[in-house]
Amino acid sequence: MLRFLPLGPLGLGVHSAKPFNGLFDAPVTPLPTIGWSGFLDVKFLTDSLAALLLGAALGAVIGFHPMTRRTADTLVEAELPKVYVIFAFVGAVIGLAVREFGMVIGVVVFGIGSLLRFRSDAGSPRDNGRLIIVTLVGLIAGLGLPHLAVLTTLCAFALIWFFDARPACRARIEDLPKGRLAECADAYRAILIAQGCRIIGEHRSPAKNRVEFVVRLPGGSGRGEVHRALCEAPVDIRGELDWGVE
Repeated sequence: MLRFLPLGPLGLGVHSAKPFNGLFDAPVTPLPTIGWSGFLDVKFLTDSLAALLLGAALGAVIGFHPMTRRTADTLVEAELPKVYVIFAFVGAVIGLAVREFGMVIGVVVFGIGSLLRFRSDAGSPRDNGRLIIVTLVGLIAGLGLPHLAVLTTLCAFALIWFFDARPACRARIEDLPKGRLAECADAYRAILIAQGCRIIGEHRSPAKNRVEFVVRLPGGSGRGEVHRALCEAPVDIRGELDWGVE
């Protein structure tokens, strides 16, 4: 006598069907924590540092592409290469956390990123990158990896220090003498170059008697020195100066 097994939804016998082990089907167990003893794991610290530096370096290769410098003429575009490096660094940090704890951490980070993206107003992409970094540092510290949290903090501190040494700014000079816009723009350009600034972009508005410069300030000196030099321009070509920072 033939016996027929009941079929499941996919045409398989009920007894032959195997339960699906998805991402959240694993038994709920506490994640392993290393704690402060992780500072003694020199190999892990060395490998992690190499991964973070590699991620930042590869991001810099893309961000500081020679063609990018030729096409950047606004303040946002001038700061974008730094943002690329920061987010490449963030990706390396996430990769290290996922490698240690599995894909569940990747899902957690994805959820946190979505929350920061739609529920926070950090302003510029640069500030968003820093907000994600400090969130990851806190998450990693809470997961019991203080050595990775400290390493990430030190690397992020060094990146921010390096990138903010020569910030990009916008110098807008308005109410210039009518009919002398080109002469005034050349004079202000000469002053900026004499102060050690690198001109990234220049926009002239004859209808508004206004000129804007996107410049990278010289290292070791603040914006105050450049501001004083611009305010000492000849009286006959002097306009109203306004600064903008991304």
